Amino acid sequence: MTNNITKSYVSRLIMMLIDIICIIISGWVAIKISSLDIASNQAFIGKTAEFIELYKYTFPFVVLETIPVMFMFKLYSRVWRFASIDEAVQVVIAGAISSILFAATSIILVDTIHVVNDVKLPVSTFIIYFFIVSSFFLFVRYAKRMFGTYISNKKTIIHEADENKASVEIHQGRRIMIVGAGRGGNLLAREIDSSENFSNSRVVCFIDDDPSKIGNYISKAKVYGGRDKIEEAAEKYKIDEIILAMPSITVEEKTKILDICRKTGRSLKILPLISNAIRERNGLSSSVREVAIEDLLERAPVKVNIDLIAEYICGKTVLVTGGGGSIGSELCRQIAAHNPKKLIILDIYENSAYDIENELKTLYGGHLNLEVIIASVRDEVRIENIFATRKIDIVYHAAAHKHVPLMEHNPHESIKNNVFGTRCVALAASKYKCERFVLISTDKAVNPTNIMGASKRMCEMIVQGMAKKSETIFACVRFGNVLGSNGSVIPLFKKQIRDGGPVKVTHPEITRFFMTIPEAVCLVMMAGAYAQGGEIFILDMGKPVKILDLAENLIKLSGYTPYKDINIIFTGLREGEKLYEEILMNEEQLKSTKNELIYIGRPIEYDADKFEDDLKYLRENMFNDDFDIKTAVSKIVTTYHPYLENSKKYNEVIS
Repeated sequence: MTNNITKSYVSRLIMMLIDIICIIISGWVAIKISSLDIASNQAFIGKTAEFIELYKYTFPFVVLETIPVMFMFKLYSRVWRFASIDEAVQVVIAGAISSILFAATSIILVDTIHVVNDVKLPVSTFIIYFFIVSSFFLFVRYAKRMFGTYISNKKTIIHEADENKASVEIHQGRRIMIVGAGRGGNLLAREIDSSENFSNSRVVCFIDDDPSKIGNYISKAKVYGGRDKIEEAAEKYKIDEIILAMPSITVEEKTKILDICRKTGRSLKILPLISNAIRERNGLSSSVREVAIEDLLERAPVKVNIDLIAEYICGKTVLVTGGGGSIGSELCRQIAAHNPKKLIILDIYENSAYDIENELKTLYGGHLNLEVIIASVRDEVRIENIFATRKIDIVYHAAAHKHVPLMEHNPHESIKNNVFGTRCVALAASKYKCERFVLISTDKAVNPTNIMGASKRMCEMIVQGMAKKSETIFACVRFGNVLGSNGSVIPLFKKQIRDGGPVKVTHPEITRFFMTIPEAVCLVMMAGAYAQGGEIFILDMGKPVKILDLAENLIKLSGYTPYKDINIIFTGLREGEKLYEEILMNEEQLKSTKNELIYIGRPIEYDADKFEDDLKYLRENMFNDDFDIKTAVSKIVTTYHPYLENSKKYNEVIS
């Protein structure tokens, strides 16, 4: 820190020395030019030497008078990389005052002190000096900004997936503190200060941990101090709202800063990644939103090749099964944005299908050729008819029973819907020569401890088997939990918090992988574009998250203190539930793709003929409730051991 502070003082000293040189050169050049102005200054022809002699006595005073003026306008304590028209005006005013001081000093030296007899500089000298010295001052300062902008533009790669952004109003009359005096914070402050929508709101201070910025000004707001000064600054400046504008910091650092901000009791918002706002020209203020739990998940930003997705979606007829669900509906949104020839939404649940239909009609009107079909993926006759009467190019199969505890008590339904529903749609896609079929799988298919996971592993086996004998490109995409999905723990925790607690966590050490729905779907579509046939694409979900940490953070984001305002209790693992999830089986090996967040698992070989016989046996018995379907499935998915009760050792209820 000491080195950074020293560097800041050295930087200011260097700029001051440059200004002194600019002042001296400007005066000398002004005298040279004005003495050559024969048309208007006949009396001064040939007096250049006398003018220079006078200037030798004058310039030390001009320097000593101008430098304090520069300090008065804080021209040595501004972050010039972010300078705007306001700073330019300040520089020009400083140049004008320096010109006036130059004129006054030369007159005093001649008339009062008589340092040079009967020599007075022409008025044109001071006018020329003003233009020259102001230009020098501006160039020196804005050269730093132009260089910084050039470097920034070279380094900035706008390549993130579209975010699910909620526009949050910054109420008029509010005093705002921005945490982060970097590019994002500066751009946001400029927008707030200049926009008519925020005419009664203003940024009154910045917080930044960089010692070289502390004490400097961005526009009219001072960089008050580091994060340790957040609470002090909130009181001193009577802050109403704090905006965290540091989108590139790590989740760990973000969490620490947000914890400090929450202690102030002020309204707290966040500026996420700014590239979309810049690209879409929506303004950064439209991206400012409430802090959400996904802000605290440590993941690399999702990068999506929009052109690649558009290339294989545009002009195609796309079917999304389970299109009304959380994953399916987001697939429909993103497919609709890439100009398909036709989008077909298939779902058994009419309410969710109706909701996504209305949403897409509102967004796209008659520009989107949309059809909604209410049907079950298990209905072979109806599925056959759908494929026979429509030229379907691409299938995203998202329809499935996903709730682990429910499926543990209804295992037959899990097999009927997940396994034979997938097989039904896959056979139709192959028969009618669809280009691609993409199965939405789950990390619970890896070494499953529950029937839902085992059923999804069988779905993967079906798809991999179809890939070997079909002209259709078949592929699977495997990922973990998605925030906000119908089966996510987040809505449950939020309801428990609204009810005053307690928040119920199964085990203090349980972990899960998490990703937002739009992120997961972006990667699903990318994987579909990469598919060549038979792959299991595995999405990088980042680091596993402890559910206990998730619960604590949700309580904090809701404005409460864990264990004090809202209690957390442990209920024990549920039947079939793991302490942690996996994305890869021991036999599989990862291979990278062009996208750093998408990998390919090596297909596991299995006896296809025996698998078909096993499926036939299951089909014959799955309508018999007395049939031990879990044991039958465990003989097909050999990594599934339903009756080992491997989760019971964790099942002690912790008070």
